[in-house]
Amino acid sequence: MRILLIGEYSNVHNTLAEGLRLLGHEVTVASNGDFWKNYPRDVDLARKPGKVGGIRLLAKVCSLLPQWRGYDVVQLINPMFLELKAERILPVYKYLRKHNKKMVLGAFGMDWYWVSECTFRKPLRYSDFNIGEQIRTDDAALREQRDWLDTPKGRLNQLIANDCDGIVTGLYEYQVCYEPHFPQKTHFIPYPIKAPTDYRPTASTTPPVKLFIGISKGRSAYKGTDIMLQAAEAVLRKHPDRLKLVKAEGVPFAQYQQMMDGSDVLMDQLYSYTPAMNALLAMSKGIICMGGGEPENYEILGETELRPIVNVEPNYESVCRELEQLVLHPDRIPELKRQSFEYIRRHHDYQKVARRYESFYQQL
Repeated sequence: MRILLIGEYSNVHNTLAEGLRLLGHEVTVASNGDFWKNYPRDVDLARKPGKVGGIRLLAKVCSLLPQWRGYDVVQLINPMFLELKAERILPVYKYLRKHNKKMVLGAFGMDWYWVSECTFRKPLRYSDFNIGEQIRTDDAALREQRDWLDTPKGRLNQLIANDCDGIVTGLYEYQVCYEPHFPQKTHFIPYPIKAPTDYRPTASTTPPVKLFIGISKGRSAYKGTDIMLQAAEAVLRKHPDRLKLVKAEGVPFAQYQQMMDGSDVLMDQLYSYTPAMNALLAMSKGIICMGGGEPENYEILGETELRPIVNVEPNYESVCRELEQLVLHPDRIPELKRQSFEYIRRHHDYQKVARRYESFYQQL
């Protein structure tokens, strides 16, 4: 098959492309590299700042459109798959729809269905937008609601979701938001991870426990990183000889990976049910994820044995408690590391995931 993957989110499309190519498919990735993360791509769609940057990007996309014809599958990372206004993206989508065989929408992150479902129907006990029946009121959550609810972006999302041939979800959370609306064409496939081939689990861990936390620019409160960092610093003050804390903020992907290497534990996404790409990458290196590991995560994968994720409730006290338990009982760490790597091998290996995508595309 000839496959065009447009847009990027945390290396999903680039990694998927590698797996699909190993299966013999011709794959092109066109993206902006996910902004400052700068992931690899075949066609660079990065936008320069300002109005002139938008005009130049639109002109570049228009010049590329004739090359973006005749694909068996075009997959969009998000309804906002270009750094352009929704009104500019709509005619691009219509062109792609007309000149290619099948269109697939990725449900991998922020979009109208995620915002709307978590704000109003609340299918999750907690999320980026609700804690139980209570709506979150931090600035980032309110900003996303203003951005997507009853806006051109939201309407574009609904149009594409209704029009496309298939919707692929990458996490349990996104599945429960899309499936009620599109039960026939919503399909869950785990995120692809290219795990190190030379990883060997460590047999023992001696203090200090090495804790790594990545801080996204402007999204710390929204993702709960602020609370996780406060908890980590509190445990560090209490046990300075037993814990070492490494922080990475706004660094390119290659540097981020280097900073993560050698860690024992990663803190990631307080309000998540599941580990996303950042945590999965860490787990592939045998690093323990402290974050989202709810029962629903294991159920959607069909996993009945492994429990590698240190699950925390979305509050400061829970993070402090779980981290301190790990620091005081480092004998747990080698087994959790082993399970973390095995979890990736079973469910997220990029070649296994690519075969699932191949089957999904063929069924379309």
